[in-house]
Amino acid sequence: MAYVPVPKDLTKVKTKVAFNLTKRQLICFSLGGVIGIPTYFLTRGAIGNTPALLLMMALMAPFFLFAMYEKDGQPAEKLLKNRLRFMLWPKERPYKTQNIYRSDKGDSFIGKNQAAVRSGKKIAAKHQATKKAPRRG
Repeated sequence: MAYVPVPKDLTKVKTKVAFNLTKRQLICFSLGGVIGIPTYFLTRGAIGNTPALLLMMALMAPFFLFAMYEKDGQPAEKLLKNRLRFMLWPKERPYKTQNIYRSDKGDSFIGKNQAAVRSGKKIAAKHQATKKAPRRG
């Protein structure tokens, strides 16, 4: 009997287009090839084979990074965009929340509430002390 592994989380399954690569990977690899291969052939006569190969690899590396790298379900360009937004935009919060437990005067809602509870306990204790005992008889 044939055994086919089925992933538990089907949201992580990507549709493969050709050569077992996704559409995104095909586009990025193609752009890397379009940039890197002509650069190698145009520069190897002027600077030599090894430097031309290193230049080609340096130019193609970002395309391969964007094609393959993914963290927490987000591709590399979304991670880069989020990182740039975090570094460039102001760090201040656009709004301030109001803490209902603390007022502007410095006294807290909890402190007032605890004082009310204490006074309520005093009143209850006083009420119980004045309560008459039931008559027997």
